[in-house]
Amino acid sequence: QVQLVESGGGSVQAGGSLRLSCATSGYTFTTTWMGWFRQGPGKEREGVAVIDPRGTTWYAESVEGRFTISQDSGVNTLYLQMNSLKPEDTAMYYCAADIPHRTGRRAVRIGTFSFNYNYWGQGTQVTVSS
Repeated sequence: QVQLVESGGGSVQAGGSLRLSCATSGYTFTTTWMGWFRQGPGKEREGVAVIDPRGTTWYAESVEGRFTISQDSGVNTLYLQMNSLKPEDTAMYYCAADIPHRTGRRAVRIGTFSFNYNYWGQGTQVTVSS
């Protein structure tokens, strides 16, 4: 059974930092594209960052230079280090996986890049106050 469980969200002041984690199980982590997307109140889903199995990364322009996506295959966990947080980063953050040979893909754009995924977690709330 595929599981993605996010943690690490919270409330911070502008300029602060948070580190999100996504613990995964039920599939082969090392061969799977992974990513983060977010959805703020009244806003559409927005791609944030993606990492491929080789470690190549893509970022939304709005977070480039502030956020870092990484993964630890030893513990099957995806991370999102968020620095210099802004009020406009307030959103529910979801981790997502594109698991091969499974159906039900959705897509979210990150700049000109389209990240297709078919599993995602329940989300973790990030609130940034000014």
